[in-house]
Amino acid sequence: MDCLEFYGLKEHPFSNAVDTKFFYNSRQHAEALLRLKYAVDTMKGLAVVVGGLGTGKTTLARRMLNELDETKYEAALLVVLHTSVTADWLMKKIALQLGVENVADNKLEIMGQLYKRLVEIHESGRKTVVLMDEVQMLQSKEIMEEFRGLLNMEVSEGKLITFVLFGLPELEDLLSLDEPLKQRIAIKYRLKAFDEKSTMEYITHRLSVAGNTENIFTDGAIRMIHEYSGGIPRLINTICDNAILEGFLLKQKPIEESVIESVAISLDLKIREPNLHQAG
Repeated sequence: MDCLEFYGLKEHPFSNAVDTKFFYNSRQHAEALLRLKYAVDTMKGLAVVVGGLGTGKTTLARRMLNELDETKYEAALLVVLHTSVTADWLMKKIALQLGVENVADNKLEIMGQLYKRLVEIHESGRKTVVLMDEVQMLQSKEIMEEFRGLLNMEVSEGKLITFVLFGLPELEDLLSLDEPLKQRIAIKYRLKAFDEKSTMEYITHRLSVAGNTENIFTDGAIRMIHEYSGGIPRLINTICDNAILEGFLLKQKPIEESVIESVAISLDLKIREPNLHQAG
C-alpha cells in the first residue's frame, strides 16, 4: 500500500505542476476571470494581473485560455522564460502564435503583417487576445513601446488586440517605463493570498478532485497549514504534499498538527504574519 491508497486518493492532489482540472475557483479568481473576459469582450486592449510568488497567476492564465472558445476568440498564451527577450523576437512570436504566415524579419514589416492578420480575425467575427505570463522578466522600455504600437491598431468597436499581462509586483515598475502605455491599462487585478477559510476550501477541493471523499487533515492541521503557508497556494501544495508522505510513514489518519509542524521544520518554514490583504 502506498500513500495514495492509504488516504483514498487516485492521484497526487498537491503537485505544483499546473493542471487546470485542479483549478480552485475562489471568489477572487472568479472575479479576476470575469474582469479579464470583460476586457477582452469589450476590446479594451490592455489588462494586467499582478500577484506575489505562488499566488496562482500561471494557473489563472491557463484557465482563462481554456475558457476562451476557439470559435469566438483567436487566443495565444506566451510565457516569458528569461530577461534577454528582444522586441524583435517578441513581435515575431506574437505574429506566429496568431497565425501570420512567412513572418518577415523586419519589425516594420511584421507590424504590417500583424495588422492585416488582426483585421482578418476581426472580420471573421472573432476577438484577438494574447495572454502573457511572467511579464516582469521583459525589463525593456522598447518592448513596452511595441505593445503601445500594437494597441494603436483599432476599429470603431475598440482595439484589434487585447493583451492580458500576468506578473509579479515588479510588473508595475516595468509598465511605468512607458507612461502612455501605463495609462492604457483598462483593467488591473491583484491576486492575494487566501484567508484561512479559503485555504481550507482549497485543500478540500484538491483532495476531492484527486478522489478523496473525506478530509484527511484535522481542523487543527489545516489551521497550521494556513499559518505556515500564509495562504499562498504554492506553499499550501508543498506543505500538504509532504504531509501526506509523512502521515503515511507514521500511519496517521487523519493527519494531525504534529505532522505539519514536522514538515514545516524540514522545509525551514516559519509561521507567517497574518496578511491584512488576504482574499476570501
